[in-house]
Amino acid sequence: MTTVKALKDLNSPPSPKKRFHFSVSIFATILLATLIGTYLDLLFTGIGLYSFPMRPFASIFTINIVFTLIGLPLFTTLFILISLRLHKWLKMMFMITISTLMAAFEKFAESIGFFTHHDDWQHYYSFYGYTIYFIFVLLFHYLLDKQIKNS
Repeated sequence: MTTVKALKDLNSPPSPKKRFHFSVSIFATILLATLIGTYLDLLFTGIGLYSFPMRPFASIFTINIVFTLIGLPLFTTLFILISLRLHKWLKMMFMITISTLMAAFEKFAESIGFFTHHDDWQHYYSFYGYTIYFIFVLLFHYLLDKQIKNS
């Protein structure tokens, strides 16, 4: 029978656990993505392309402020963190899938009264819009992260 003995001179401290590091580039990207999403909502509701009939503080805001302050930052955070773990082609597939799901979610939100579009709106506009938005978010994060690491 083989036995293993512990080394007596092994006084090294235990290795530190790898902690999640929320980088400045991720925070800045989330902030920028939230601002862009908010301004696009304000622009599109202002010109009448869509509206939010059921929204908190309807007398103050023309957009759904809960989605803007909670949903959009959380969604963007998840999107970035998942995208950072994917290879280039999987990242593109992920963006296309999420864009398709967002366009489908808009149709569902319309059916339950949270969202209404102008009669001329086509839901493939949402697909292209979200795809461009996600590409911009990832490009901004990549360039900012690269700039921070090089300085």
